[in-house]
Amino acid sequence: MSRDYEPAAGQWYQNVEEEESFRVLSVDEDSELVEIEYVDGDIEEIDIEAWHEMDLEKTIAPEGWSESEAEEDEEEDEDEEDEDDDWDEDEDDDEDWDEDEDEDE
Repeated sequence: MSRDYEPAAGQWYQNVEEEESFRVLSVDEDSELVEIEYVDGDIEEIDIEAWHEMDLEKTIAPEGWSESEAEEDEEEDEDEEDEDDDWDEDEDDDEDWDEDEDEDE
């Protein structure tokens, strides 16, 4: 028996048809998007209509899952984004260097 649950951040759900568990990361009511994370770490955004079409049951976090692991993954993603930002700044420095080199010639 399926129930029509409203998405709640932090809550785990079982997609009965797909036999997949996931948790809701965030709900954006303005854009009507639900961000979910599967057990394997994949993150997906689905619209609220697709959410209500799914056959869902509330469930608990999978065995061995911990919030600290998820937070570490999120921090690693943020660190990678910071490194990307640093790379962009380095590219700007290279462009300036090339300009200086051209002036010397």
